[in-house]
Amino acid sequence: MSLEKEEKTNLITKYSRHDKDTGSPEIQIALLTERIQQLTDHLRTHKHDESSRRGLLKMVGSRRRLLRYLRRKDYQRFVGLSTQLGIRKV
Repeated sequence: MSLEKEEKTNLITKYSRHDKDTGSPEIQIALLTERIQQLTDHLRTHKHDESSRRGLLKMVGSRRRLLRYLRRKDYQRFVGLSTQLGIRKV
C-alpha cells in the first residue's frame, strides 16, 4: 500500500525547489497527501481496518503540522501548495 517508486520520484520532481531537494516541506506534504488519499480509498472498502485508520490519523496530524510550519515561514508557498494539492484548510 505504499507509494510506487516512479510515483514517488514524480512527486519529488514536481514539488522540489531545486535539483537535489528531497526533504523540503512541500515534498513531504505532497507525499503525505498521496498516502492519505490511498488510505482513504482503502478505508472506504475496508471499514473495520482500525490499524490503518490509526496510521491515517497519524499521517493527517503530521501533514497538519508541516502545513502549519510552512504557513508560518512562507505564506505564499503555503497558499500555492494548498491550491495545487486541493487541501481545503489547516
